[in-house]
Amino acid sequence: MSVRSVILRFLVALWRWPAVAHGQSPELIDAAKRFRVLLAQGLYEEALPFAEKALRLSEREFGPGHPATAIFLSNLGRVYKGQGKYAEAEPLHKRALAIKEEALGPEHPDVAGSLNNLGGLYQAQGKYAETEPLFKRALAIFEKALGPEHPSVAGSLNNLAALYRAQGAYGEAEPAIKRALAIREKALGPGHPNVAMSLLGLASVYQDQGRYAEAEPLHKRALAIREKALGPEHPDVATSLHNLAGLYQAQGKYAEAEPFFKRALAIDEKALGPDHPDVATDLNNLAVLYHAEGRYAEAEPLHKRALAILEEARGPEHSVVASSLQNYAALLRKTGRGTEAAKMETRAKAIRAKHAEQNPAN
Repeated sequence: MSVRSVILRFLVALWRWPAVAHGQSPELIDAAKRFRVLLAQGLYEEALPFAEKALRLSEREFGPGHPATAIFLSNLGRVYKGQGKYAEAEPLHKRALAIKEEALGPEHPDVAGSLNNLGGLYQAQGKYAETEPLFKRALAIFEKALGPEHPSVAGSLNNLAALYRAQGAYGEAEPAIKRALAIREKALGPGHPNVAMSLLGLASVYQDQGRYAEAEPLHKRALAIREKALGPEHPDVATSLHNLAGLYQAQGKYAEAEPFFKRALAIDEKALGPDHPDVATDLNNLAVLYHAEGRYAEAEPLHKRALAILEEARGPEHSVVASSLQNYAALLRKTGRGTEAAKMETRAKAIRAKHAEQNPAN
């Protein structure tokens, strides 16, 4: 099952103008703003030319070693990461980090942001041994520069907790996410959306361990915070609905999970549009639920639509397309269509093999 998770949010500079970058051209400002809008919608292919243009203009206007250029390098790296093009993203994030270290010093908070970006890229590839020292260095920088109870420290702790959770190191994940939660509640207030993020992180750590009774009130509190702070139809509310539905589904409480999945789908369709990748995630999760209940006729059109959205939005060889193909194939096998299932499984395997070849693990 592919339930959307919000355990961490890497400290990625999508677009923020540094104080030192005066005299930027209107053309650069426009390209950066267009990039930001498209990336927020998950439209990586559409965002790519604006990210490339902004980087070219920044290099021309400020120079290749300017901190502003580092931000646009990171932005382009974010696009490639979203497309699953990790090999293309890595040198961009490394160059951005080197620029910031040289221009700002090795212990500047902006350096920590680049460390988190590079660490997030490695984590996406399962390169956990390379990720951890980057996250830890970022945390140390934030603690020294901003103090141990700054919200940026909480963000780094969230990142570390998610890394530990991915490795099943729950004994290390739990205290990290609890400290992040405590910092955010004190610094931001108990009703802040970032508090909801840490609540979801802790809930997920509990859920992974089968501690469902401890996870449920955390999911519910996170949902309530987001509904109040952001409004009942915000995409982040849909993410919380997903997490709560996933908790119920993990316990076999399908009747309780279904209305949450359906509401999440309705929110995302309205807020993001019917062809957004998050809508495909919603459709997939609902289809998997129906599959588990034996409601195959209801599941199949959802799988079809999810696959079509992902192929269009992410491209036919993206890793998420492979996951969608695998889910659909499982349904086909269950309904006696082994030949069709085999074709989808073969295609999914080829996509994954291509990604493994392009992004080899160390």
